[in-house]
Amino acid sequence: MNKILIVDDDQELSSMLADYLGAEGLQVSQATDGAQGVDALLKGEADLVVMDIMMPVMDGLEALREIRRHSSVPVIMLTAKGDDVDRNIGLEIGADDYLSKPFNPRELLARIKAVLRRTDTSSTKPAITIDTLNIDSASRAATINRSKLELTSTEFNLLYLLAENAGLPITKKLLSEKALGRKLKPYERSIDMHMSNLRRKLAAHDAEHLLTTIRGLGYQLTPQRKSH
Repeated sequence: MNKILIVDDDQELSSMLADYLGAEGLQVSQATDGAQGVDALLKGEADLVVMDIMMPVMDGLEALREIRRHSSVPVIMLTAKGDDVDRNIGLEIGADDYLSKPFNPRELLARIKAVLRRTDTSSTKPAITIDTLNIDSASRAATINRSKLELTSTEFNLLYLLAENAGLPITKKLLSEKALGRKLKPYERSIDMHMSNLRRKLAAHDAEHLLTTIRGLGYQLTPQRKSH
């Protein structure tokens, strides 16, 4: 049974979501502010965190920063409708996905299931080596020059998808459907934000040249050589 941690100071909404998700076979725990959420995550186990941004004591963005110092657990952020600034900051910090309030609980459930499917290691794919980059699907870990790349769940999925199709451009539409598990909305920049994070992490290992932006289309991993 997958464990979901809901972090939201709206206790009525949080309890309603806990009942709804629980009825769908998920084990749900709750926290009412960011500090409690971080503490609960680090003390216990969670397969995924659903976290609001606007909270007392420690807001969702600060809590996400703290979580990313210790864990790559998938995080879905809840944002105010039309609040593009907080949404983009959340993605920059390392959120895997976001959902704007108000939302239908069925949409949240669909997002949760999509993320959990992407992180399921029961049916693994072959490891891929491209130049000095190694991507291991079984452990969901990536290294470059034998140094670990600290990736979020979504960043790992994007990198693996690009590596599977190395040398070929992949559209943002396909990246969203395969790596995020949902269709890309008009004017949505979530894929661009995730790819910007991925490029920055590759650059820290002098490997940003591997990732190429195909203007007006999407992205491509461009190796010097590829082997399996």
